[in-house]
Amino acid sequence: MASTISVVLILLWTISLVQPHVPQPAGVQVFPPVNFTLTVSALARVLLHWKPNPNQEQKNYTIRYDVKILSPVPKEYDTKKTYSIQTVALHDGFSAHIRTLLLHNDLEMRSAWVKAKLPPPPGAPETSVTNLSCVTHITLSSTVALRCTWLPGPGAPKDTKYFLFYRYETSTEECQDYSKDEWNRNTECSFATTQIDPEGIDNDIVIHVNGSSKYAAIKPFQQLFNQNAIEKVNVPRNVTVFLEQNDLLATWEKPMSLFRKECFEYEFYLFNLKSRNKQILKISSNEFRLQIDVTSRYSIQIRANHHICCTRGFWSDWTESIYVGPKKLENPIAWILTVLCVFTCCTFLLVAMICKINHVWSKLFPPVPTPSNKFRDPFPNEYERARTCTSETETEFGSFTEDLTCSVLDDSVF
Repeated sequence: MASTISVVLILLWTISLVQPHVPQPAGVQVFPPVNFTLTVSALARVLLHWKPNPNQEQKNYTIRYDVKILSPVPKEYDTKKTYSIQTVALHDGFSAHIRTLLLHNDLEMRSAWVKAKLPPPPGAPETSVTNLSCVTHITLSSTVALRCTWLPGPGAPKDTKYFLFYRYETSTEECQDYSKDEWNRNTECSFATTQIDPEGIDNDIVIHVNGSSKYAAIKPFQQLFNQNAIEKVNVPRNVTVFLEQNDLLATWEKPMSLFRKECFEYEFYLFNLKSRNKQILKISSNEFRLQIDVTSRYSIQIRANHHICCTRGFWSDWTESIYVGPKKLENPIAWILTVLCVFTCCTFLLVAMICKINHVWSKLFPPVPTPSNKFRDPFPNEYERARTCTSETETEFGSFTEDLTCSVLDDSVF
């Protein structure tokens, strides 16, 4: 029993060390704020506003307010102001607590919490869009283009029409250029130009997608995207590659962007066409030198991304391939195929010429003879017969039929 009491005393002593008692001035009370309200002032923007409690004594005290965001993303901070603006996705609602902090020298006193809540917007379950994804890029006119894609909610009727809006700081725009799926539902939106600042660093882009249907209430959806994290960086420009003795030298300019050149990093892709070896090297400058095998031919490509200055975005596309090194064909398989093809063509031409010279084709494929006429005139001309029989130039090989005819004719005349 004594040992149990000792353990309890030790625990109480330890707790008193960890959480020391905060003395409060006698007769001083801390009252919570009043008129705490939540107001949606823009897409995904909520205004928290309150007023000091009129019963709160302020003489010789510093008053601050402890704010705790409970949903959709937990967050806690304190402020001297009587308002706070939060940018958060509101499709699942919003809730927050606030209390008064009374500070005097080393003393800190807290009031009870005051609560406020925004309910989620109405809509049928599983009707909001899914897999929302957005990409930006800087155009030739130094403006920012935006493209977003999504999938219809699994519970959305086939007649659902989705509509997309974006908000950047104080600017809000609705999409006018959509692509559709097989059910004629909008599933992609493109902005050729936007109000997004191309020099903005890690600002939020709010995307809001709502919808309509004859058969269900479509639940809206909101998502925040970091401006730089969704930028598809442009390709490096003016790439130059050349050989200097046994070294490969490459230089290029930064992608089209308002960021300075130190803000980018690069990947250098080197492919040996002879050995088929591949290398991808990370580079933080605009030039590169590498010792190579000068007997081989190489293919070089470069791509870029953000670095240091802001959040890393999407890698750019690879530049077009640039080739350096001897141009002779090094692949033995290609050589064999080429030689075989040339040999086959030459053999075919040689055989064709020999056949033509020796008339082989006419011997192998003689012409088809024309059939003779087996039918004769039943009434030959009598004059021709007489002339044929009395002619001194009668051929020696006359037919037996003709002689017989001539004899009959003589008998009839004389």
